[in-house]
Amino acid sequence: MAGFSGFKVGAALETADGQIITGCNVENATYGLTVCAERVAVFKALSEGHRSFVRVAVVADTEAPTPPCGACRQILWEFGGDLEVVLANLTHHKGTHQMKDLLPLPFDARLL
Repeated sequence: MAGFSGFKVGAALETADGQIITGCNVENATYGLTVCAERVAVFKALSEGHRSFVRVAVVADTEAPTPPCGACRQILWEFGGDLEVVLANLTHHKGTHQMKDLLPLPFDARLL
């Protein structure tokens, strides 16, 4: 649903029981209301009752890996903790990271 930028991103979130919940970026004409693929996958999973996750894969049609943006890192940490983050393009694996490395000083409920 990247009708404005043409920059299509997909995400697949793996639940603790092995289910895969997918998401794609959904753009809006104002851009500020656009939602990234990672957040779509997390919100979809949560709305379906899933509460425990092990990894997320993020794929885009780019040469360089497309890591989660700051907002997505926050949501992934808050609802998934130290997830494994797999980055790929349409043909190759581009790297695997841990959320703690992508978001080293997270803000979460422990600080409230």
